[in-house]
Amino acid sequence: MKKFGTVVKDQFGTTASVPAAEEHFFLPAGIIENLERIRMLSERHPVNVLVAGKQGCGKSTLVRQFAARNSRPLATFQIGILSEPGQLFGEHRLKDGQTYYQEFLFPRAIQTPGCVVHLEEINRPEHPKALNMLHSVLAEDRHVWIDELGHIKVADDVVFFATLNEGEEFVGTEMLDAALRDRFYVTMLDYLPPEVETRVLCLKADLSESDALTIVNVANRLRSNRNEPMVVSTRHTLMIAEMVNVRATVREAFVSSLQLNPDILETVLLSLHLELGKMDRTPRGDYQLY
Repeated sequence: MKKFGTVVKDQFGTTASVPAAEEHFFLPAGIIENLERIRMLSERHPVNVLVAGKQGCGKSTLVRQFAARNSRPLATFQIGILSEPGQLFGEHRLKDGQTYYQEFLFPRAIQTPGCVVHLEEINRPEHPKALNMLHSVLAEDRHVWIDELGHIKVADDVVFFATLNEGEEFVGTEMLDAALRDRFYVTMLDYLPPEVETRVLCLKADLSESDALTIVNVANRLRSNRNEPMVVSTRHTLMIAEMVNVRATVREAFVSSLQLNPDILETVLLSLHLELGKMDRTPRGDYQLY
């Protein structure tokens, strides 16, 4: 495995460094295998990966884990703050009555061999044209001309990860431009299977298996509710598990963490009580630690 530089800095002292690995992070075996293929392809040329799925299901963690496992510096950029083309690269500023161009971290990151560049919430820019410059750096030739900086070429071994949530429920998001989306390999994340999510809650929140199983079972009933299905992410179930760990009841933890209608929750809890011990524990595919 190649060794890469551990830190990238800009003039503000902003850094991109190798992140610490996340404990107890599970992914389907097929996605893990595909991430290894992405690593191998990046040794031939820069690679783009789009990670999509419900919120709170591990998209950003997947990016950090890829960087950590491969000892690569990670630079994360919030696309939601972009309001004009080229803003990722830098902007003109005024000091002592003089205008100057301030280069940002992005051009340094993409010129750093082996860097993992995370474009977070790529479909949430303030202005759609703010993403125009990305077409050039994500295309096959991998270079762009910036008047203030000159010719910028993406370095060897760079991997671009873009993450997004899609759907009408996500305010402020846009459909990703088809020409831009076409430049990415796509990885989809979904809820963890019940047996894996139960294990995660046991490991990360130090819960008993029975408490963790109850939380997961309630969450899955809310997710599959015919009339009003709810998005209950793994981030949510971890929050609920932490509340239970400090002596909240399951009912209290769900209400405070999800701002849930108590009547809906009461119905779910009652149905689970009547079906105690009848949960389907059949694994859905092979999930592994990553």
